[in-house]
Amino acid sequence: MSEIPPPTIPPATPPPPGGGSYTPPPPPPPPGGGYGAGPSGSSDRTLMIVLSYLGLLALIPYLTKKEDPEIHWHAKNGVGLLIAEVILGVAIWVIGLVLPNTIACGLSVVYCVVWLAILGLHIYCIIQAVGGKRPNIPVVTDFAQKSL
Repeated sequence: MSEIPPPTIPPATPPPPGGGSYTPPPPPPPPGGGYGAGPSGSSDRTLMIVLSYLGLLALIPYLTKKEDPEIHWHAKNGVGLLIAEVILGVAIWVIGLVLPNTIACGLSVVYCVVWLAILGLHIYCIIQAVGGKRPNIPVVTDFAQKSL
């Protein structure tokens, strides 16, 4: 039997003129290593964490991502924040019904300020969660982690 030499693969770029050695280009990065891919390799991890703090949309990760403990923690916290918002809104509405019209009108200004504060809290929670931290909302987080 005759020995057949192994096939050679031509380099992608020719060697430099005048001799020298050829260094191949570095390999491409592995798939799924970009922004939004967490330790679990899920490409929708960041999206689910953001959805956790967007009001009623928090139910999507709460119901669909129970196998990922980090996403589920944020989803519980987001659902707890949603419940607190609804309770606060109903309480202000009921107080507005009981009070005289002149005071209830002023209460609408208070409601706007409270709504802006809640909006700021949502934004804060999203920024913290995407940064890999667990935002702690004093009463809401305790309620959410124990009850939901």
